[in-house]
Amino acid sequence: MAQHVENTSRFNVPANKVWNALNDFGAVANFAPAIETSPLTNGQNSGIGAKRSCNFYDGTKIVEEIIELKEGESVTVVLTDHTMPLNSAIATMKVVPVTANSCDITISMDFVVKGGPFGWLLGFVMMAPFMKSVFKKTSQGLAYYSATGKAVGKELPTKEELASVVPA
Repeated sequence: MAQHVENTSRFNVPANKVWNALNDFGAVANFAPAIETSPLTNGQNSGIGAKRSCNFYDGTKIVEEIIELKEGESVTVVLTDHTMPLNSAIATMKVVPVTANSCDITISMDFVVKGGPFGWLLGFVMMAPFMKSVFKKTSQGLAYYSATGKAVGKELPTKEELASVVPA
């Protein structure tokens, strides 16, 4: 049975700046704190069919392929070639303008954990809360990178550095 996890956060960054960062498909390592490198695997940097390898600091990796793109709004990827205990996973990153200088960033994932009912329980109890936390940090990194052009690296910027993009 599929599970859904989602996080939406508001940031003081124009939506078009966030979209520009999202649309640079091979650059996810610039704003996702867990990802060390994100090379393209088929030379295509945007649009349906673009693929990247997300290589994590812990040595694991996943391959993501764009399966849906709504220009200026959202990108949806399917996760393949990974070691996670998943039968399937599809993730969407979405940006919605709120004002001229602020937007909401939503990251969501629908996934099916291997292992039947036990796997579903594992997904509900452990994976979903963990992924929600990862999505929140990735959104913060995306907002910071979009506003400053500074790559995030392994750790998020300090609360003081994030203060310019995170509403009080």
